Amino acid sequence: MIELHSHTLLSDGVLLPSEALQRAQADGLAALAITDHVDIGNVVRVVSELQRIREEMEGLLAVRLIVGAEVTHVPPALIARVCRLARTHGAQLVLVHGETLSEPVAPGTNRAALEADCDILAHPGLLEERDAELAARRGIYLELSGRKGHCLGNGHLAFLARQANARMVLNSDAHVPGDIMSARTRYSIGRGAGLFDREVEETLQNMRTIAQRCQDGRPVRNGE
Repeated sequence: MIELHSHTLLSDGVLLPSEALQRAQADGLAALAITDHVDIGNVVRVVSELQRIREEMEGLLAVRLIVGAEVTHVPPALIARVCRLARTHGAQLVLVHGETLSEPVAPGTNRAALEADCDILAHPGLLEERDAELAARRGIYLELSGRKGHCLGNGHLAFLARQANARMVLNSDAHVPGDIMSARTRYSIGRGAGLFDREVEETLQNMRTIAQRCQDGRPVRNGE
C-alpha cells in the first residue's frame, strides 16, 4: 500500500514523523508521504525538516518517506508562490488543500492550485467541470478522500474526473494512529464514490506510480 496524504506534529497531526513512519512500516506500507500543512510562514521550515529526516533515516526503515507539503488555507494569489517554495526546498510531492465542503476555504483555491506547480488537488469539494478538464490537461491528480467531511464531495469528483479523463488518487488524510485506510477500505470508498473495480485499481496504480516517480527523482506531474 501507498499513502500520499498524512500529517504529523509538524502541523496538526499527533505523531512525530519518525513514529508515523514506524507505524506505517508496521502496517505494511511501502511508502508514506508526510504532507504537513504549510503556508507562506512555515513552508521552508516544515519541508526542510522533513528533508533532513528523510536523509538521516535513509536505509533504516523498509517504508520510504516521501517529503511532501499540503498548501493549506493560503489566499489564492499566494498559492503558486508557496508551491514554488515547497518545491525549491525539497518537497517531492506538493498538495493543495482544495475547496472541501467541510471548511471555509477561499473561493478560487481550486483554480489557483491547478494553475500552480502542485501534484495533487486534495478534497476539492464541488469542483467545476472546467477545472476537472484543466487538471487532466496539466496532469494534476484529483483526490478522493477517506477523511470525514472531506469525503462528501467524492461522488461529484469521481463523476467529473471520469468525464474529463482526469487521474485520481484515494488518500486517507491521516492525522492520528489508525487513520490510514486498508486496501479493503479504499476499495469500498472508491466504489461508494461511483467507481467500478477497474477504476479503483487504476486510482491505486496512480498512487504507486507517484511513489515510484518520487523515489526515482522524477517529476510527478506529466502534463502541460
